[in-house]
Amino acid sequence: MSTTFTLDTSTSRANPTPAPMKRLTIPAIRARKDAGATAEPLVMLTAYTVRMAQLLDPHCDMLLIGDSLGQVIYGLPSTLPVTLDMMCAHGAAVVRGSYHSVVVVDMPFGSYEGSPQQAFASASRVMAETGCAAIKLEGGQAMAETIAFLSARGIPVMAHVGLTPQAVNQLGGYGARGRSQAEYARILDDAKAVADAGAFAMVLEGVVDTLADGVTASVDVPVIGIGASAQCDGQVLVTEDMLGLFERTPRFVKRYGDMAGFVGDAAAAYAADVRARAFPTADQIYVAKRKSDA
Repeated sequence: MSTTFTLDTSTSRANPTPAPMKRLTIPAIRARKDAGATAEPLVMLTAYTVRMAQLLDPHCDMLLIGDSLGQVIYGLPSTLPVTLDMMCAHGAAVVRGSYHSVVVVDMPFGSYEGSPQQAFASASRVMAETGCAAIKLEGGQAMAETIAFLSARGIPVMAHVGLTPQAVNQLGGYGARGRSQAEYARILDDAKAVADAGAFAMVLEGVVDTLADGVTASVDVPVIGIGASAQCDGQVLVTEDMLGLFERTPRFVKRYGDMAGFVGDAAAAYAADVRARAFPTADQIYVAKRKSDA
């Protein structure tokens, strides 16, 4: 059995209920790319909470607890201050709120780069505390040994190449990568290295379209694009960006909603009702029983 959550209608809060085991598996995700092609692209979105996992799970193949939660949830200036404690807490919440998608948890900066042994200690903690199916780590050829080490010890790894946000200080910003011939060749080699090392899939972020197409055609594992190309084997976005929860929308994001506007309008209407004493009404209050009713 797997555990998901349903809403208790009396409290509008999430409560755990058993659900049939329908969760996709790592081999199933890997097998979606056959003979170098993916007939049906993989769908991946970020999730950080039980309720968001519930809403996204039926529509996704994978849910990613991205270290982007540092900015989205905690208001941090980058992903660099994110901790293992944060990732474990949010990862466990998403696993509890889902039963279909493969759940992947980002490894935060500083938790895996030191050595394969450090990476194993961190990754095993994440998997034990969250119940996730896989971890994701950034880096290409430099991380190939670590990916092989983890994979050989039963930890599925999703790689992340191209624009790697944890290396933003070294990269000098978030601009698209692969514009120069040298960088193009290096990222292509990175992708091949992590695939050969045993990664079951990889995120390819913020690269020129021709490079994205080249990487997708050059490796046997699914390539999940973000700011890459429609020809990738799948796509991932930060859900809050896709829903329009922030005023600024990155170039590579298509907004499928205006959550910021909806929340702002709802809050304004609530505030107006409170100030006018129009809320609560008889429908939202508890009337004391009269003695004659007892």
